[in-house]
Amino acid sequence: MRAKVDLGLNAVIVAVTEEVPRILVVRAGDPGAGVARAGGSRPGAGVVRGPAGDVSHEALPSGPLEPETDRTLERGLRRWVREQTGFELGYAEQLYTFGDRNRGPREAHGGPRTVAVAYLALVREREVAGAGAARWRGWYEFFPWEDWREGRPPIIDRAIAPALDRWVAAAKDTNLRGIRRQRADIAFGLSGVAWDGERVLERYELLYEAGLVPEAPRDRAAVGGVGEAGSGEGAPAGKAPALLPGLAMALDHRRILATALGRLRGKLKYRPVVFELLPPTFSLLQLQRVVEALAGVRLHKQNFRRLVENGGLVEGTGRYLAETGGRPAELFGFRREVLRERPAPGVGLPGVRR
Repeated sequence: MRAKVDLGLNAVIVAVTEEVPRILVVRAGDPGAGVARAGGSRPGAGVVRGPAGDVSHEALPSGPLEPETDRTLERGLRRWVREQTGFELGYAEQLYTFGDRNRGPREAHGGPRTVAVAYLALVREREVAGAGAARWRGWYEFFPWEDWREGRPPIIDRAIAPALDRWVAAAKDTNLRGIRRQRADIAFGLSGVAWDGERVLERYELLYEAGLVPEAPRDRAAVGGVGEAGSGEGAPAGKAPALLPGLAMALDHRRILATALGRLRGKLKYRPVVFELLPPTFSLLQLQRVVEALAGVRLHKQNFRRLVENGGLVEGTGRYLAETGGRPAELFGFRREVLRERPAPGVGLPGVRR
């Protein structure tokens, strides 16, 4: 008997406005949102609900591939985004394919396997419309532990580290406790381990496994406690752990979002993707602030400017931006010739300030 598979398309649409990295989300239960199943279902097909019947409102724009009309996956994605948000995408690249068992709640009860192909799109923020009640949300509303621009986020020492200590202590044997301890330390920079900004997905999945994010108990209830890797079965037995701050999302959309953030932070080092988020002309300070917003860290001003200018990433326009309280800042533009001159023309993260 042939296995049934639903193929959906998801979009992580990123903008940076006033130093806030933001993503475009839709309301999962609204007609046109297309996220009632898998990576995408037909509009209005249903609502994703938590174990207590609560609706998980936040979702990524998504919908199913229409094999008869969508000539390519990307065209199908662009159509769904346009219908749900009124937004015409520019730069977009395929991010990852998500197809774990039971990623959709219907599968555990005889429904089809749900597979989603996710895309990452970089845009400049503007007003949105469409059928999915689209709106912009701050990226760090979903991952408050990822923004280090003002120093180590208090949530790590106040809530995350103690919760992970309890999760480690709840392991059944010494070997498992050691493995959990190492994973927690590496992911969250504990016990003297350095923080690695690109481990976004690893951190989210660790919290999910420990049962510390709302998606973990919700998903377990949805599949009737079916044990799958990453389904939250690693949480301590007995009293449920307190859930951490941070907005939840429908299905596994926060996992997709974590994948996108880690990918984007890595690409800053070797691809000039940051310029997709900027106007045609910008000051070097504006460029630095956008990089910092995505990386979640502050950079040394002079080191950053030296790297950008010496690397041939930008060129001056001879025009200036009048800034209150200081001398006018020169406006620059992205120097596209660098794409032919260097194999990895990224801005990097020079001189990260701790």
